[in-house]
Amino acid sequence: MTAAPLLLVGAGGLAREALAAIAAVNAVAPRWSVLGLLDDNEARHGEVIDGVPVLGPSAAVADHPDAQVLICTASTRNQASRRQIAARLGLPAERYATVVHPWASVAPGVEIGAGSVLLAFVAVTAPQVIGSHVVVMPHVTITHDDAIADHVTFAARVALAGGVTVGEAAYLGSGALVREGLSIGAGALVGMGAVVLSDVPPFEVWAGTPARRLRALDQTTPGQTSAAGEAISRG
Repeated sequence: MTAAPLLLVGAGGLAREALAAIAAVNAVAPRWSVLGLLDDNEARHGEVIDGVPVLGPSAAVADHPDAQVLICTASTRNQASRRQIAARLGLPAERYATVVHPWASVAPGVEIGAGSVLLAFVAVTAPQVIGSHVVVMPHVTITHDDAIADHVTFAARVALAGGVTVGEAAYLGSGALVREGLSIGAGALVGMGAVVLSDVPPFEVWAGTPARRLRALDQTTPGQTSAAGEAISRG
């Protein structure tokens, strides 16, 4: 099997984690050959991160029409960054790589969208659909009959009980627990360690035990407090 060329968009922490997951996949069977990272922060161009060079800005995707692409940004400062970058790049779904660490436990029949990343020790326990450009950090548990929309971010150790719906570009902080049958609205932000016992409306910040509403978010660009280019650099 010939390894496919791959570009990662973003040169922050998630890119390093994705590189480690890609290496683990390749150790089982070579699948990708990483060409480099792309980042809109010019100060990072020419850096080498975990042995991989930062080649230039995200627009340089156009210079590599045969390469697959993985968007590696995730930040509460701009939780919709992957959606914004994908819209700007304008690539078809088949150009995006989907990375599942070999130590993730994914039930047969699970459908995972293009551009999503599942890191080590993730557990998806029953057939269901996980959207595109979803990031699932280590030790996340997604149980039966959950529904995960595009561009969602799960930080480490999030646990969803059965029948939970998570809306587009929502961000669930580390250790958040969500009771069965609930809904996390699009663009919502759930804080670290929150225990969610009721529906979280779209574009709101909830935190605490039990979780409660703290404030509203900008409904036009959920979670955004910085420019998209900054999100690419930091995410």
